[in-house]
Amino acid sequence: MLFDLDGTLLDTARDLADALNELRRQERLAPLASERIRCFVSHGSAALVRLAFPDVSEARFLALRDRLLEIYSRSLAVHTRPFEGMPALLEYLERQALPWGVVTNKPHALAAPLLEAVGLAERTGVLVGGDTLPERKPHPRPLLYAAEQLHVNPAATVYVGDAERDVLAAQAAGMRAIVACFGYIGPADDPRSWPAAAWAASPLEILDWLRRQPQRGPAALADST
Repeated sequence: MLFDLDGTLLDTARDLADALNELRRQERLAPLASERIRCFVSHGSAALVRLAFPDVSEARFLALRDRLLEIYSRSLAVHTRPFEGMPALLEYLERQALPWGVVTNKPHALAAPLLEAVGLAERTGVLVGGDTLPERKPHPRPLLYAAEQLHVNPAATVYVGDAERDVLAAQAAGMRAIVACFGYIGPADDPRSWPAAAWAASPLEILDWLRRQPQRGPAALADST
C-alpha cells in the first residue's frame, strides 16, 4: 500500500496554515481562517501562495513561495500527527508483512524530516518526493518507481490519496485507488466521480476494506520481474 502524505497519511494542515499566516503577518496582512486554508493544503505550496497572495507578479510569487517553505521547514511537526486510525492501519500492514510507502508531491527535503519527526521514517519502505523524479503526480511514474523500490507488483498495489490527481496517477499506474475522504477535499471536488476502488471516511474504513479483500499473502505481491 502506498500513501499520499498531506491529507492522507498525516494531518499537516495546521502547521502549513500557521506558516502561511506567518508569511502574511510578515507582509502586514491579516491571517486567513484555518478552515479556508485546509482544503488547499493537498495542492502544495504554490496553491497556498496563490490563495494568500492572489494578485502578485510571477517573480513576487516565486519569492513568497520560497519564504513560505523556509518558514514551514522550521516548524514541520508542531501540530502534525497521523490521522486518527492511521496507526492501527499501519500496524495491520506490518503484521501482515505488507510493505507500505509514501508517494507525495511534497519536496523530499521537507517530506523526509517530517516523517522522521512523527516517528515513521524507519517504518516507511519507500519515500518518493515531488522532486525525486522529473515527473510528479498525476503522472504514474512516481507510483511505479515506488512499487519497483518495494519489489511489488503495481497490479497488487493500492494507492491512497485525497486528491483527484492521486486517483488518476493510480489508474495510470495500473493500481487500485482509495480516496481518503477524511483529507483535504474542497467543496468544489467531487470525489465520487473519481475512478477509485473505494472511498474511506477514516483510516479505519481502509483497514476494514483491506480485511474484506481476498487473502493473497506477501508472496502474491512479489514483482514477477
